[in-house]
Amino acid sequence: MDYRDWEIIKALYEHKNITKTAHSFFLTQPALTSRLKLMERELGIKIIAARSQKGIHLTPQGEYLATAADEALSLYREIKENVLNMNSEVRGTLRIGASNFFTKYKLPLILKKFKEQYPLVEFKVRTGWSSEIMKALYNKDIHIGFVRGDYSWRDQKHLLFEETLCVASIDKLELDQLPFKRRIEYKSEFLLKLLIDNWWVENYAASPLTSIEVNRVDTCKEMVLNGIGYGILPSMILEGEESLHKITLKDKNGDPILRRTWMYSYKESMELKIVQTFVQFIENDYLSHMSRRK
Repeated sequence: MDYRDWEIIKALYEHKNITKTAHSFFLTQPALTSRLKLMERELGIKIIAARSQKGIHLTPQGEYLATAADEALSLYREIKENVLNMNSEVRGTLRIGASNFFTKYKLPLILKKFKEQYPLVEFKVRTGWSSEIMKALYNKDIHIGFVRGDYSWRDQKHLLFEETLCVASIDKLELDQLPFKRRIEYKSEFLLKLLIDNWWVENYAASPLTSIEVNRVDTCKEMVLNGIGYGILPSMILEGEESLHKITLKDKNGDPILRRTWMYSYKESMELKIVQTFVQFIENDYLSHMSRRK
């Protein structure tokens, strides 16, 4: 079995579906089935026990292979990284996890600039909620994690930037009017929701008058821009929206409520030249640029 075989077994266990697994590797269903049969012949076992409308069921041997896949893939990556690290050049694949917002608005330019300096580097980027990126970081599936919010992390970390939270509306509002105005809600990170909910409870006895719930913060902003209601949004998503009235949320002491974005990594990963170089790049290029802007 090679590296891709282990990836297939892992995906098959997660999806419990031949078609979904095939699509995730850009394979046809017959091609994936043929590859599974080759694995079975090589090992002298059956991997799939049965199929049903709800998906597939693995044999005990298939279940064991699936649980061993993470270890096998991790060992392969470690060996490959150590071999590449012996070279004098900065090369290899940097595994990055980033929150959806950071991926959309910040990461592309960072990767472009880094690639210009180190053309032999490739990237494998995982995106999602910051909580999902943290899980990948704890599991050491990624080298670097860009997350929004103050998660518990005792290893290496760099504060990238801070932003405020704002009440945004097309019409001018006063804070004491909010319980009587329609609010646009959106699906968000748990820590962001906690910040907003705690501020609300500290200031109002009544629950907010929610008129619409949407999946994305971008959609919420568009609803606000069209005068459908007000939203409580991170300030960075509101940059350039001069037509909106904005009120910064403050705590009981009158200080702005801040949401922070961090870069988390492991000190032990700094032994890898590619990780060390990327972290130094962030320190020398991105963070120094941000400090000059202040």
